Amino acid sequence: MYIKKILWAVALLGLVAMGGFAWYVYSTIFAPNTAFNNNQAHIYIPTDATYQDVVMELEPLLKDMEAFTTVAQKKGYPSNIKAGHFVIKKGMNNNDIINTIRSKNIPIEVKFNNQERLEDLAGAVARQIEADSLSLLKAMKDSVFLKETGQTQETALNLYVPNTYEFYWNSSAKTFRDRMKTEYNRFWNETRTQKANKLNMTPAEVMSLAAIVQKETAKVEERPRVAGVYVNRLKRGMPLQADPTVIYAKKRAENDFNQIIKRVLYKDLELDSPYNTYKYAGVPPGPITMPDISSIDAVLNYEKHDYYYFVADTKRFGYHKFAKTLAQHNRNKAEYVRWISKQGVNR
Repeated sequence: MYIKKILWAVALLGLVAMGGFAWYVYSTIFAPNTAFNNNQAHIYIPTDATYQDVVMELEPLLKDMEAFTTVAQKKGYPSNIKAGHFVIKKGMNNNDIINTIRSKNIPIEVKFNNQERLEDLAGAVARQIEADSLSLLKAMKDSVFLKETGQTQETALNLYVPNTYEFYWNSSAKTFRDRMKTEYNRFWNETRTQKANKLNMTPAEVMSLAAIVQKETAKVEERPRVAGVYVNRLKRGMPLQADPTVIYAKKRAENDFNQIIKRVLYKDLELDSPYNTYKYAGVPPGPITMPDISSIDAVLNYEKHDYYYFVADTKRFGYHKFAKTLAQHNRNKAEYVRWISKQGVNR
């Protein structure tokens, strides 16, 4: 009888111990361990991150960091850390979290447009992926890469067609650059290349002209008409005389791309720069900004008309008045000058 009691006691203690162990396993591995209120949280683990780096990322998001570390060590995670962008969902347990940050690197959307220089583009991209702006700029300006792609320092910006692209957050500068080269080649398909050939222009020249169209009008529906004006001028051997190129030339000469210039003065037209289309015929040696796809296609599909001039329309903000003759243009221009002077815009 006494031995039976002892056996029952031992058995009971065993059950309690097993229950305790089961609870420990459950609470450590399988119990929810998230501490955020939203449905999900995003974490970014850098290349060559240490386990402590991961802890710093996760600590604000978890209820029990110690329990997480216990499971992480059991699964060998500290010696097998993966870089990338990961999404932790509300209610996940430690096992799920570790499986997620070890194997579910989720791409992000990278967007850019209308940058005037590679420096600006590098900064914009660096705010979206892991690569820093200096490494991006170095990769973009690499002379071997530019030679391989048939670009120059002046036309290098052309390789980056504005759009939304999917990248892994931990993409390197070279990965980003090489992907953009692929996208550029895909963009300049046979159809677009043939249209450029009909204009007797290279893709680089089309993009330089498109950049001017981009700067001249924000109205997408007006861009083919503006492009038509410039194509007409090129065909007749007339200088483009585009004010945005003068503004760009001035910024470039003064190495100050942050200055805001709303009005071009006559003295500015004398600036000696290959980007000044009042002084030099043809398209500039490179783009004065990153043209949208709509601006590039506006050049390739320019509106056929007899206009050679245009000036801002004072009654339809954002649009322009077009003229076939210089006399008509001068009347439109005089109206615009009177209007802008009343606004007090001197520069």
